[in-house]
Amino acid sequence: MSFFSEALWVLLLGSLLGLELIGKVPPTLHTPLMSGANAISGITMLAALTLIIKSGENLPLLIIGSISLGFALFNVIGGFLVTDRMLAMFSRKKTRK
Repeated sequence: MSFFSEALWVLLLGSLLGLELIGKVPPTLHTPLMSGANAISGITMLAALTLIIKSGENLPLLIIGSISLGFALFNVIGGFLVTDRMLAMFSRKKTRK
């Protein structure tokens, strides 16, 4: 099996597993679990960077790595924004005198 086909299998199985796991999370727990998803997306960003570095002259691997890096980065930034907004809802409002 070549590196390209192994990378595609990992991408396919990871996508299916992620879809299955996210589908099982109740909506009330989705926002608190964003912090954990940020950590997982950080690991995904490292894997995507490794794939980009090791792709060499292989254009399909470079494209897959770039797309996965973009999605992981989008997820990390969105997760931090949602977490910040959630924490702002629970902070005390400043009172005016």
